[in-house]
Amino acid sequence: MSDDWSVGAISLSELRSNPTRVVQRAAQTGPVRLTRRGKPVAVLQSLSDYEATQEVAGFMKAVVAGLADLEAGLAVPLDEVKRRLLVGNRFL
Repeated sequence: MSDDWSVGAISLSELRSNPTRVVQRAAQTGPVRLTRRGKPVAVLQSLSDYEATQEVAGFMKAVVAGLADLEAGLAVPLDEVKRRLLVGNRFL
């Protein structure tokens, strides 16, 4: 997405007058920037784009949490994890 909000932006009044066209555009071409009086106020995106963004955000949060655990000395060696999960060659 470009940092220039004016490129491809749609006003809220245009959204009100033709919501189907704006939603179709978001579904076909990607996020649509919405403006009020020429100023950016929101982004409309397809459900699949939103879900992909949420998945990436969740992954990044998990990475950050994992790095914090490492720094705090909370890491457990893989052999120890395997030992805790295995009981007489049976997976718990």
